[in-house]
Amino acid sequence: MSEMDQDSQNSGTHIKATREDWLNAALDTLISDGVEQVKVLTLSTKLEVSRSSFYWYFKSREDLLDALLTVWRAQNTRAIVEKSQSPADTITQAVIDLGECWFDKTLFDPRLDFAIREWARRSGRVRRILDREDDARIGAMRDMFLRYGFEATDALVRARVMYFTQIGYYALELDESDQERVALMEPYLQAFTGLEPSAADRRRIKDLLRVRTD
Repeated sequence: MSEMDQDSQNSGTHIKATREDWLNAALDTLISDGVEQVKVLTLSTKLEVSRSSFYWYFKSREDLLDALLTVWRAQNTRAIVEKSQSPADTITQAVIDLGECWFDKTLFDPRLDFAIREWARRSGRVRRILDREDDARIGAMRDMFLRYGFEATDALVRARVMYFTQIGYYALELDESDQERVALMEPYLQAFTGLEPSAADRRRIKDLLRVRTD
């Protein structure tokens, strides 16, 4: 009898876990406890299934860790890139649209982002992947400014200021309500773009709060 068959027989359970179940358990563990605790035995205990079922979906623990990086890129980086590329009449509207990422955790999950950043402190490979993703995000934001006529260096600096400001919000774990953040968005918008928000911009800023509360 194979080790996996023995594990299944000894587990006393026939409950099946899907690939998504394993991924979600691994993501939760990564966020709450760090990458060192993302282990097959730990996850199987959390899911109350045998370890053998893990190997229906993943070749190894490393395969699972690669899948976590794929989920992170597909969610967090893609959200920033897609919002940066969304059509808008003005740069102020474009920046507000991008702001949805910071209010809607289904678009951008800051806990997952910082779990990856913590992981990157311990892994050169993950550090290189993280650097590429940061560059891609900033590049998309720079291109957004370029589309509205900003000069190349100016566009890059404004993109960096926006991105580093938001990452700084998460890193410092600022205790600020949604209402407080919305109240500050007009001066932030002016700082990021150099333009005075219009009446339509002000209405759109208020709409952002609904993204979080609806």
